[in-house]
Order: sequence, then structure tokens, then C-alpha cells
Amino acid sequence: MRAGSIIGTFGAALVLAALLHACGSSSSAVQRDNLAYLYGKGPTNLRLEARVYHEDAEHTVIFFKLHTEDLLYKSDGGGAPYKAQVRIAYGTFAEKDPRNLLDSASTMVNDVATQQGVNEELIGRMELQRDPSRSFLLKVVARDMNRDNESEVTLRLEADPAAGSQYFMPIDPANGLPLFADQIHPGRPVAMRTVRLKGRSLRAARFPVDASLPPPVFSGDRLERKDPVADSSFTVQVDTTGRFTVPTDHIGLFRFTPVDADSTNGCSVIILDQSFPYVDRAIDMVKPLRYITSTQEYDRIAKSDNVRKAVERFWLDATGDRERAREAIRIFYGRVENANRHFNAAMEGWRTDRGLVHIIFGTPTTIYRNANGETWTYGEENNIMSLTFNFIRRRSDLTDNDLILQRDPVLKGAWYRNVESWRNGRVYQN
Repeated sequence: MRAGSIIGTFGAALVLAALLHACGSSSSAVQRDNLAYLYGKGPTNLRLEARVYHEDAEHTVIFFKLHTEDLLYKSDGGGAPYKAQVRIAYGTFAEKDPRNLLDSASTMVNDVATQQGVNEELIGRMELQRDPSRSFLLKVVARDMNRDNESEVTLRLEADPAAGSQYFMPIDPANGLPLFADQIHPGRPVAMRTVRLKGRSLRAARFPVDASLPPPVFSGDRLERKDPVADSSFTVQVDTTGRFTVPTDHIGLFRFTPVDADSTNGCSVIILDQSFPYVDRAIDMVKPLRYITSTQEYDRIAKSDNVRKAVERFWLDATGDRERAREAIRIFYGRVENANRHFNAAMEGWRTDRGLVHIIFGTPTTIYRNANGETWTYGEENNIMSLTFNFIRRRSDLTDNDLILQRDPVLKGAWYRNVESWRNGRVYQN
């Protein structure tokens, strides 16, 4: 079972040659401060993925990926060929003033298909002008011109260290195409491209994946999560083309740093279970239930002779109806999968603080982000009945995606109300 799956099976990859055009008018498409759409389903079903790669201190590339099944292909009449047209625009913004547009550009992606409904990847690139001495925000927008809908990705570009994570790009060694996630399935061939470090030796360290669970949002326990301790290390050599092979045989987080540099440089990849980020197996369905079950309930389900049936019985008892149970399962595990896509750190995304809040409370009404963290609000801003969650970025040598919730006893009532809603099959849909 693939519960709440958002991303389907990918077809063959198609590389698009993206041309750079100066376009000052693109700023209107990217000046949005509320980032709530980033972690929810989004305003449309147009999926956009993007990542940044620095070839050197002066040359930066934005790679983007679309999916043909999300696009509207139109015919001039009489059937094939069918044509799609997508405008890709980027804007760079001052970090302390997201409305201060620094630079912008756009390109048109034109694709032709002989039949409708085929799912393939469209991968393209745009050159980016940047000042390596300063950090800034990058917003990439894809607009389907035939359907007039859009999607957006926001990234943070750090001031230029000697060899920061954006100088590394995981690629498929068979075709050289970029991979858009740093989470890799075991056994998948993966290479890392880092032209800036070609010919140099890197220190590689393996860290165990954190399997702990976060405490409730109201807990008074002080959460001081630290980076795990490496359980092994070895050396890899970057070849003369700027590539090295990533070991993917064992689950764990791998950190690669130049031998002659400090730990703030380098990149991390995490090798996770073959089903990740999906909730495909019975054991994957059990673990997140710990957020809404008692210890006794959880142990009974986890130790059942037929775990899948025990999970289904839990949801059927909670909702009292098979159709409602199916809907609750779809939404609950859909949120687990969504957390896995967005919140991974040195652990699976659903185990993080943001994953916890996202699963129990859903997508917030507003999300505001800065260099230090994020603020999520459910309901109207400045309304005393609304809920606000503040997440602070944890200093880590392994990841920049680990945000810790500032827990507050005031949130205790809201927590138990939402947990009880889940246990009664009433889904909190904010």
C-alpha cells in the first residue's frame, strides 16, 4: 500500500536546454512572504524541484525539474503533437529584506509530446549571477502557461565558504543528470560532482541515523539534540573530472569534507530505507502512530502477529467506518511522507520537530522563515485563538535542516485536542 502518495513513478529523463533571458518583470511572480505552500500540497498540483550548484566562486547553476504529467499539453487541433509551455523564473532577494529584489531572470520551456498522460522528468538549468560574499534568498517559480498555475521553491544561498555544501551535487553516474534530493536508497549508484575539489582527497565519515522521537510540543524537557558520533571513517579521492563515488551499501548519514579543511565545509548525504519517503510497509505505518497512541496501544500493535491488520483495526476503531478510515489513513500517512520530503536532518523527516507538528496539526496558515528558523501560525495572525510554533535552527556540522521547536506549556491543550481528534477519526484540516 502506498498511503497518501504524492509523487508517482518517474519515466525516462529528458534534458531541456534552458536559455537565460533578463526579465525584470519576473519579480512579481516571486515576491511572496508567506511560505505555507512549501510544505503542503501547494496552490496547484504543479511539482517543481530545484537545487543550486556552484561550479566555482563565480559560476552558479540553478537546476530545476518538472513532471510532464503535471503539465497541460494542448493540440493545435486534430490530435498530436501536443505542446506544453512553462515559464521558469528566478529572483534573488536580500536575506534581511525579502522584498528587496537583487536580480531576476526567466526562460521558457517548450515540450512536445505525441500522446497525453506520459510521465517523464523535464530537467533544465539556468545560470545565476551572485555575489559570493553575501547570503541571500533564491526563489524559483514555474508557471504552466497553458493552465495558468504555478509552483515555487525557495532556497537559501550561503555566503561563499571554501567548499560549502552547494559546491557538491549528487548525480546519476549513468547519465550525469543531477539528483534533487540528498536522501538516497540503499544500493543505488550515485556519484558526487565537486569541480572545485577535483584531484583532492576527502575525509568520509559515517554516522548512525537518529531513531529517537521528539517529545510533545508542550513538554518541559529541554531538548538538546546533538550531532551523532561517527562510527566509521575512510578517505575518498575526487578524480580529475571532479567526481567521486558515494557509498550506498549501508544505511546511515555520510559526511564528506576536504582533508585539509574544517568541518564547516563539505556535504552530507543520508542513505535511508528502500521505501523512503513512502509509507509502504506495515512497520512504516506503525512507527508514526506513537504520536497518537498510548505506550500500551503502540506495543500491542507493534507486537501483533499481523501488524498490517492491527494498524487497519486501529484506524477502523478510531473512525467507526471503512470510508472514514481510508480517508484518515490517506491524510495521516500523506503527512508522514510529506514530512519525509521536507524535514530530513540526521533522521527521517517525520521524526523531527517540524514533522511532528505537521503530522498532528497539518499545514499552517502562514510560515515565515529567516536565517535562524521558521514561525508557523495556525489561524489568523495576532489572534489569541491562533496557534504559533517557533522553530530555531540548530547549529550542526552535518545538516542545516534541523530546526528545534521552542516548546511551550500553553500548547498542551491544543496538542491533546488534536491527538484526540485523530483518535476519533476527525482530521484537523488547517
